[in-house]
Amino acid sequence: MTSASPELVIFDSDGVLVDSEIIALTALVQTASEEGISISVEDAIRSFRGVKMADCVREIERRLGRGVRDSFIDDVRRATALAFDAELKPVEGIHAALAEIDVPVCVASNGPMSKLTHALGLTKLLEHFEGRIFSAYEVGSWKPDPGLFLHAARTLGVPPSRCVVVEDSLSGVRAAKAAGMRVLGFTGGDSGVEREFAEVCDNLFHRMSDLPALLRMT
Repeated sequence: MTSASPELVIFDSDGVLVDSEIIALTALVQTASEEGISISVEDAIRSFRGVKMADCVREIERRLGRGVRDSFIDDVRRATALAFDAELKPVEGIHAALAEIDVPVCVASNGPMSKLTHALGLTKLLEHFEGRIFSAYEVGSWKPDPGLFLHAARTLGVPPSRCVVVEDSLSGVRAAKAAGMRVLGFTGGDSGVEREFAEVCDNLFHRMSDLPALLRMT
């Protein structure tokens, strides 16, 4: 490993490790429809991808012109968990990529710990990250604030400059750069995010199978 090589790779979860974003956003859209508001999944991707739940709710309430029911967030979480049980899969190629990465890895996500461990357990990824999973809800800092990434690096004893973050959301990419970390933008073949990512990320990649080689060059 060269002096410039990373000492820690920090993964986002939704859309990077687990193919969960459409599932979770669909649950949000369906729960919002019960409040009388119609939001397309495409709109939800643009508006809510990588955004903490409280901010999603605030935007839904703004569009509604009133507050949502008290159980709204719990209902979204419940619907998401049930959908995960039925549909959740790992991102294609992530198991093989993790097997090739020879530096420590961790997860840092805006999601609650219960959702993270549930998703990683269902997809048999938990063993790669157990004891090194960081939730914004436990830290009290949500992306795009850099606090979550800085907390993960500090806890694991790695300087920010020696961390590489793998992200698929603009809020996560911005958080990583604000933390002074290198960031690899995973597009997953979504050409719609490439222009925005290219302005911020150190590099972009489209297939998880490309990640190990990219890390060796970082």
